[in-house]
Amino acid sequence: MDIHISTWLITIGIMAAVLLFDVIVVGRKPHEPSMKECTIVVVAIIAAAILFGLGVSHFAGPRYGKEFFAGWLTEYSLSLDNLFIFLIIMAKMKVPRHLQQYALLVGIILALVFRGIFIALGAAMIERFAWIFFAFGAFLLYTAFDLVKDFFEKDHDDEATENMAIRWVKRTFPFTDDWHGTKTSVKIDAKRFMTPMFLVIVALGSTDLLFALDSIPAIYGLTQEPYLVFTANVFALMGLRQLYFLLGGLLKKLVYLPIGLSIILAFIGVKLVLHAAHHYHLVGDWAEIGIELSLGVIIVTLVLTAVLSLMKTRNMTAEEIEEAH
Repeated sequence: MDIHISTWLITIGIMAAVLLFDVIVVGRKPHEPSMKECTIVVVAIIAAAILFGLGVSHFAGPRYGKEFFAGWLTEYSLSLDNLFIFLIIMAKMKVPRHLQQYALLVGIILALVFRGIFIALGAAMIERFAWIFFAFGAFLLYTAFDLVKDFFEKDHDDEATENMAIRWVKRTFPFTDDWHGTKTSVKIDAKRFMTPMFLVIVALGSTDLLFALDSIPAIYGLTQEPYLVFTANVFALMGLRQLYFLLGGLLKKLVYLPIGLSIILAFIGVKLVLHAAHHYHLVGDWAEIGIELSLGVIIVTLVLTAVLSLMKTRNMTAEEIEEAH
């Protein structure tokens, strides 16, 4: 794809305008959004993503359209897992419901920034070093194994709220016990204190950084077009805040989501290794896995994951669902 600089600027400008509007509205009046508000936004963003993908197919060709949809679905599924960790962070840190929307907005902005950085780095590395696909593939295979291990060990809670960044912040800064709206710091008796909101933002940001490390190699295994990688990530993240409130407890019912994601990441990891091996003439043309097969594997895996998860949790209590995670 030959993407003109003006297209990049328009895309980034629209994204920045939407985020700025969100920051102004949510920051001025923090609130828990209604189900109607969340549904409208989520449906609108999904519809926009589908229309965008169809537009890519029309103007750039079906191949690029399929690459966008495969990338978007993969990033969306990874974002759902990210969202589940957000649920744990909000619960463990006892974030008031009316402040959760603001915390999520900051978390999503950080996710877009981190992914933007990794997209640029990934594009530069792919252009110069074909062997990087071996590294990306190996990393995704390790991540897939790690997801399965974590699924059986069920240790998400401690990882989400007690990582290295959070421990360092707790040791370094004095904190207030009380929430002060969306403020991250307050001055008390001429001394500056950080608020619990600052700690939540650190938790969300450090989680976003880890997920960016997983998601960018995964999508580069489906398309090597930086513009498609960027837009797929934008569409996957933009409605995440509303999806958090819309799904609520339903998200917790997707107990097999880590297993589904591990299958997708392992598949893409193998695809990347085979692609690199083909580039260096270590294997024949048979090793190149087409985008049609990739898209099919992603869709079938996500559908089976959702169906099997809902079948398992259909007659389970809330406590039993928590145990399943």
